[in-house]
Amino acid sequence: MQFFRAMDSSDSARTEGARPLRRRRLLLIDEDETARAVIGRRLSHLHHDVALAENGFVALNRLLARPADIILIDMGLKILPAIATMRKIRAAGLSGQASFVMIAGRQDSDSVVEALEAGADDYVAKPFDFAVLDARLRQLCQRTDEINALTRHNAELDARIARRAVELGETRDALQLLQADRARLVSSIQALNDEITRLSTGRA
Repeated sequence: MQFFRAMDSSDSARTEGARPLRRRRLLLIDEDETARAVIGRRLSHLHHDVALAENGFVALNRLLARPADIILIDMGLKILPAIATMRKIRAAGLSGQASFVMIAGRQDSDSVVEALEAGADDYVAKPFDFAVLDARLRQLCQRTDEINALTRHNAELDARIARRAVELGETRDALQLLQADRARLVSSIQALNDEITRLSTGRA
């Protein structure tokens, strides 16, 4: 399995202030061996952990072993076309929260539109600036992180609401029991008063 891991040395480690950039797991799918190796190496130098796949079928196996944060797909795939590859990955339930980025040629505008309409999250056109590509990939990951955080927050809120509903339900049941006890007590007092009145009337 071809795999490029982000560099750890102090000379190559890019930081934001004193904090290292978060490593992202990328899967690059490209049938061109040279392009695959060059892009994978450059992205690894930008502190991404990059797995490589030579076609869509290999990519499915890669994702079984190692989920990805971003899946980059070359629009020129022939064995399993790019959009079909994306759809198969999603249909197999292997995409998780990954974003799909299409790598297109300058003249592939129609294909890019088709890919975006099919659910791709973004695209980059060759030849691309790796610094710009890195920024766009990190922006996609940040957006995914924010969506995941919002989803978790909503789930926690739903759980709190459910717990509160249960507590309110239990309180309502307890109140109903107290009301029933009060009604029985009032009835007993009324019966006792009636009995006292009857006895008093009998003695008179």
